[in-house]
Amino acid sequence: MLQVNTARERRAQHNLSVALANCESEILAAQKLRWRVFVEELGARLDAPTHGVDSDRFDPHCDHLIVRDDDNGRIVGCYRILAPDAARRTGGYYSETEFDLGRLDHLRSQIVEIGRSCIDPDYRNNAAVIALLWSGLARYLLDGGYQYLIGCASISMADGGHNAAAIFNSLSERMSPPEYRVFPKVRLPLERLTPHPACVVPPLVKGYLRAGADVCGEPAWDPDFNTADLPLLLTLSRLDARYARHFVQRAA
Repeated sequence: MLQVNTARERRAQHNLSVALANCESEILAAQKLRWRVFVEELGARLDAPTHGVDSDRFDPHCDHLIVRDDDNGRIVGCYRILAPDAARRTGGYYSETEFDLGRLDHLRSQIVEIGRSCIDPDYRNNAAVIALLWSGLARYLLDGGYQYLIGCASISMADGGHNAAAIFNSLSERMSPPEYRVFPKVRLPLERLTPHPACVVPPLVKGYLRAGADVCGEPAWDPDFNTADLPLLLTLSRLDARYARHFVQRAA
């Protein structure tokens, strides 16, 4: 397992650190945070083995990046990371439950998948949490020599998908080259939706786009989370210069 050097930051009265979970209790705490955010807060319907714990068949094969408030021991942010070797062992990436990734087959040895990103509601106004998560991801990529980061950025379907359609329509200039396109298995019916004149872009989507990620195809509908999932691919060599200075150099 790769190790992420612990990084620390004090901001907004919190002493925060980021590292890979190194024991079952830390992984469990992250899974409980995911349950609180995705199920209790956002209303996802998850078929998890244990009530109150968000876990699936991918979790045992993943590394779990966590941000901890060292003043109280509380885990306040997390990302789930699936490396190429682990993806082969478990039969593919989580993204492949939603998308046909066939055109990315030649990149698989260099693709790290991230997902299940969440932050404790009490810490969402603290920019240090997401900054530490991103620096931890950068360290992970650098340590493993990986070149690509793939993930699904979720957009709420609470309005029936109209905002998701508006967001996708606004991203025509951010589409990947055709050879990197992926295809949703349950496609969001964009032609039946009325895009909002002014779309509301979730912070996670903004973060990916600002970092320089490409949109790899149309969004898929995830009925369990009731979200439109936008497939995004970030190439480390094309990382936005500001992000490279702030996260990659900071992680090096």
